[in-house]
Amino acid sequence: MPRNKHKRKASAHSKSKPVKGSRQSWIRALNPKIFVLLGVFLVALGAYLLIFKSHSGAMPGFAMLSIIAGMVIGVFAGFSLPKKKTD
Repeated sequence: MPRNKHKRKASAHSKSKPVKGSRQSWIRALNPKIFVLLGVFLVALGAYLLIFKSHSGAMPGFAMLSIIAGMVIGVFAGFSLPKKKTD
């Protein structure tokens, strides 16, 4: 018998524990399609305000904030959407 038997580490056989990923906000995780639609609505509202209602002083700033907020909400909600399997 050989003196040095190759022994596997006990950690190689241990069951892996689920890794806690990045935390999602619970509201966005419940129904992300609503937040995608909210983002699209804010972008459309901002574009409407820029095109048709930019006569007063505060309207262009509000329109740009609406567009930026809509884009951010839409992108982050898009990350929460379930991935479709293509089999």
